[in-house]
Amino acid sequence: MAAHLRFRSIANVRVFGRPMSFWQDQMPKGMFLRSGWRASYIADPKQSFTLEAFQSAADAPVPTPVPLDRFVQYGLWFQRKTFPEVDQRFVAKIVDNHGEFQVVLDDGETLAFKRVIVATGIEPFAYVPAKFASLPRTLASHASQHTNLQVFKGQKVAIIGGGQSALESAALLREAGAEVDVYLRDSDVHFLGWRGRITAFKPFFRLLYSWTDVGPAGLSQLVSHPDYFRVLPTGIQDPIAHRCIRPAGASWLPKRLTGVRIHRASGIQRATPVGTQLELAFNDGSISTVDHLLMGTGYQVDISKYRFLAPELLTSIRQISGYPVLDRNFESSVAGLHFLGAPAAQTFGPLMRFVAGAKFACGRLLSSLVEV
Repeated sequence: MAAHLRFRSIANVRVFGRPMSFWQDQMPKGMFLRSGWRASYIADPKQSFTLEAFQSAADAPVPTPVPLDRFVQYGLWFQRKTFPEVDQRFVAKIVDNHGEFQVVLDDGETLAFKRVIVATGIEPFAYVPAKFASLPRTLASHASQHTNLQVFKGQKVAIIGGGQSALESAALLREAGAEVDVYLRDSDVHFLGWRGRITAFKPFFRLLYSWTDVGPAGLSQLVSHPDYFRVLPTGIQDPIAHRCIRPAGASWLPKRLTGVRIHRASGIQRATPVGTQLELAFNDGSISTVDHLLMGTGYQVDISKYRFLAPELLTSIRQISGYPVLDRNFESSVAGLHFLGAPAAQTFGPLMRFVAGAKFACGRLLSSLVEV
């Protein structure tokens, strides 16, 4: 968004936070992006700062799938090229003060702005099932709480979840020397394979799949047009969104899961600490003892978990199930307050959860600000 604002010479723009911190601090080393090459571009108005441009500037190839560390380097390069003056202080509180926002920084400085764009990602939304919430972190943790899975070498680890996070964590743990069991609620594990199989049939492929790399054949084209998705009835939106983001692993993952035991349609009824281990009781009556339970359970948007939103401001934002209700310009019910990224998914569809969604979101918001 900062790149788009700079492109149109919009003055008095301030950006706060530490660039790429979520990718650096809450993703495991050795991870790869599930998104395809073009869908991993960070959006700028002229599409000048692509992965190809980064490769050329760094004079080093970026493999595919894109490794986490290379994507972080790409993001930091993009930031230096488009908006180098990021203020790396964090925002502690945002208060709506009669049409003007008071933004309090973590060092106590308070600034005033007419407009605020929240693009702070999903870090606070890590989902931990209630039955595991009280367990000590030494025995149970969310996948986002680890950057180095080598610490589990020689341990027995149970993973719950059937999406990319759970399955890739399982592969990384197995490669690190852990004994790994994955437990799924579903009767089967899903992998993304059809897209790659029909890539050679280009006209047919382009008809069925969007460059955004989100969603299965046909639906991929629909969700790549958020304006169309936005006007659909909720009864149609919800099943489409669910189908597009259902738990699934990348097509290159299965060969890395050799030696990982995958238990289908298996639910954990209870988890009980027993000394330095954790006893898991399953719905079928079986018991297993593990050294650690890793939750690859994804993220559930709930903007009340953005600690920087003052309580009075939060209650003024119209919401649906934790998502802000947004207009066509990504503006909330509080004038001048916008949300980008995953919090916009309730209004504009699942594309907003992915890097590829920034092209539409930033372009639309920029257009509205230029009109103003």
